[in-house]
Amino acid sequence: MQRKQQAGRALLTFNAALLVLILVSAFATIYSTHACRALYTQLQELESSQWYLQEDYGRLLLEQSTWASHYRVEKVARSDLGMGAPNLAQYKVITQ
Repeated sequence: MQRKQQAGRALLTFNAALLVLILVSAFATIYSTHACRALYTQLQELESSQWYLQEDYGRLLLEQSTWASHYRVEKVARSDLGMGAPNLAQYKVITQ
């Protein structure tokens, strides 16, 4: 009879340990799922931010090419700065 009680206690201890391990595993799964979803949400926000930054970069490149076009530079040089191409008589050759 004492053997049956010892076997029963051992089985009860084993079942309790298994229950604790199952609960720990369940909570670890819940935590892992939550962390995965949070990281995926953060990834989506960063990708959205990257998309807007790419759009801004494209617009800035277009604006830069517009401001630096040869036609505009020549127009600003002639109208605002009063510059012009020199006549052939104004050319001077300098020897070294």
